[in-house]
Amino acid sequence: MKIKQEIKDLVSEFEMFDDIMDRYEYIIELGKALKPLELRYKTEIYRVQGCQSLLWLHAYVKNGKLYLNADGDALIVRGLVGILIRIYSTRDIDDILETKISDLEVLGLSEIISSGRQNGIASMLKIIYESAKDFKNVK
Repeated sequence: MKIKQEIKDLVSEFEMFDDIMDRYEYIIELGKALKPLELRYKTEIYRVQGCQSLLWLHAYVKNGKLYLNADGDALIVRGLVGILIRIYSTRDIDDILETKISDLEVLGLSEIISSGRQNGIASMLKIIYESAKDFKNVK
């Protein structure tokens, strides 16, 4: 599945909820389903700066695909990073680099989360795109 299709699928899932609070709860449920990050990656090197909560993001490449693992100390943060992992992890690096960050606006996350959390998402996206660029020539 391509990134843009994954985004469309998430939009469809969010549209099942009429109420913003129900969408918020759904994001929290996504966070509960996120696999815990290995302790060796819960260090300052992997910490996402600019996030209100503690959040760690580990990115690596294998066979031309970017893989992401993450964990955070707040359920909403875990849910938000879970969304980004669902969209970007296991994707071809070229597909990631061809996708615009603005493509995520259709998810309507800015309606649900605070500006501080939005800054955290921006920081996570920066790491994802920088990792994809760094790993582009690693196969």
